[in-house]
Amino acid sequence: MAELIEELRFYARASLLIVDEIGYLPITSGGANLFFLLVKARYEKGAMILTSNRGFAEWGEVFGETVVATALLDRLLHHAVVVQIEGASYRLRQHADLIPEHTSAHANSAPPLPPKRRGRPPKNGGADHHRG
Repeated sequence: MAELIEELRFYARASLLIVDEIGYLPITSGGANLFFLLVKARYEKGAMILTSNRGFAEWGEVFGETVVATALLDRLLHHAVVVQIEGASYRLRQHADLIPEHTSAHANSAPPLPPKRRGRPPKNGGADHHRG
């Protein structure tokens, strides 16, 4: 148990943590709980970059439990910038003719953008106007 706590502290201390391909491999219940503990430890303390070809609506399936997925997304999307990339795989662009249609369509799916910010718009439409 002490080793696990030390590992979490190690990953929580990094100024930037990159987690690639979330949802590509199955995540066990224990793995989902550990990932939640890591995200919770880093919340508002360190930057994270996550990549996934699974939409946020699928994260309940990815992590095996919608409660864990919702708690993760709550922390991950707060202050987040979501970049959605669409199109064919960069690595497979030279062999696109060899990939079956049903496979390439799934490979191009990306997480949906979060809802637009609601509320009163910034004063001056968000632009600074200085008078001289």
